[in-house]
Amino acid sequence: MASASTAPAPGMHQIDLSKLNLHQLAQLKQQLDQELNVFQDSLQTLKIAQSKFVESGECVEKITPEIKGKTVLVPLTGSMYVPGTIADTSNVVIDIGTGYYAQKDIDGAKDYFKRKVQFVTEQMEKIQVMGIEKSKVRDAICLMMEMKLHAQAQAQKAASTS
Repeated sequence: MASASTAPAPGMHQIDLSKLNLHQLAQLKQQLDQELNVFQDSLQTLKIAQSKFVESGECVEKITPEIKGKTVLVPLTGSMYVPGTIADTSNVVIDIGTGYYAQKDIDGAKDYFKRKVQFVTEQMEKIQVMGIEKSKVRDAICLMMEMKLHAQAQAQKAASTS
């Protein structure tokens, strides 16, 4: 007896796949395919966020007292930069999201980006675990569909030969 169990996940329950007809199995498979696509999109978005936090942390690491007074390019938009001079090497202004910025000392900024990378990594791991569980359920559904199609073909073959 094949059953799909995702009981450990909140909001999920166990379904006996052998009691579902082909149409119901196909609908369930389609729903899982859509959920897996959402998980993949979420993972991709989180990977981008993770790389931006890592990059920001690396940039903060490069700020040392020796670069005070040096000229740098300051991004105004994604494609427009203006020259600027580094006046303070002990404090930085960081983007904390949704148009908000905060001034932090270098150690505080390093810690902020380290925590952000850790948080995003944890979220990615959670999504990957859920995706693996959904993939297992999807595989079980595909196997049950194949078994039912095979049984149906055998029944038709037996009916046509008798």
